[in-house]
Amino acid sequence: MDWTAPGPEEVAPGVHRIPLPLPMDGLKAVNVYAVIGEDSHTLIDGGWEIDVAQKALGDALGGLGLAPQDFDQCLVTHHHRDHYTMALGLRRRAGLIVGLGEGEAEQLEAIRASDGAFSGADALLLAADATSVIEGLAALPVDRVDLDGFADPDRWLQDEECVAAAGRSLRVRATPGHTQGHVVFFDDECDLVFAGDHVLPHITPSIGFQAKPVKTPLADYLGSLADMLTERDRLLLPAHGPAGGGLHARVEELLAHHESRLSQTEAAVHAGASSGFAVTETLRWTRHERHLSELDPMNQMLATTETLAHLQVLVAQDRVRESLVDGVWRYL
Repeated sequence: MDWTAPGPEEVAPGVHRIPLPLPMDGLKAVNVYAVIGEDSHTLIDGGWEIDVAQKALGDALGGLGLAPQDFDQCLVTHHHRDHYTMALGLRRRAGLIVGLGEGEAEQLEAIRASDGAFSGADALLLAADATSVIEGLAALPVDRVDLDGFADPDRWLQDEECVAAAGRSLRVRATPGHTQGHVVFFDDECDLVFAGDHVLPHITPSIGFQAKPVKTPLADYLGSLADMLTERDRLLLPAHGPAGGGLHARVEELLAHHESRLSQTEAAVHAGASSGFAVTETLRWTRHERHLSELDPMNQMLATTETLAHLQVLVAQDRVRESLVDGVWRYL
């Protein structure tokens, strides 16, 4: 079954996965979860505030005999546009209360302060000696972000807080890494985890670039992944990809992936790649093992900043050494 096929899929009693389209995005779709109760209903994640996604959500909810205004809240795993912007649209159109992890406050503020330009990448790219990536980004058409889609939520969600949702209690768990304030939602009674982008079944989330740079993004992510193994195993309900499978098994795969990536990064340095960009060019990217030159400028930026995040962990583990030379971090 194609997980991006439109319409609701009941993945657990009272929980319906609704894939919403992401045109011009390699991820293809984002999962919104409709949690249906006797007297109230909750959405987990909101989707991207674009017409095609609005229609897809309306049609899917209509198939359940519901409409957006029948829901009282939308709990969002993180602030990225494909999760958060339509939650705020639903707030305007249908009166939903929007909840977001409190760790996202600084990121939303940084987006609004930069007018959505995400210019903070330049400093990281310069430190990586990735001037060609900066030039590639500068040549792209300016696509200013609608800052209304990055307003503050109605409530900030705290780590280990329990939120009443459609007759259930959802426990918030802070999982920084992909974003500073990413959270997942545990339904402890039914052994479900709404995992957002923290644990994805087929791909790994991007790590390394945020509107306001974070000191240790990969270390944060690896720690958050390890924390998942302290939880009871659950049914995985991810934001991209099909629902199902166990949380623990996929977390162990992701941890193994990053350890392998750390080893590849370390080997590239010891083979002579002395800058973050040089290492990035040595590595292969995506499930298709593409060379960096095959990626568009935005994904070249994400690849470079993710490499920097891996190098940072290697430095902390004393596996490589780092020095600042003429504004560029050099490794050996």
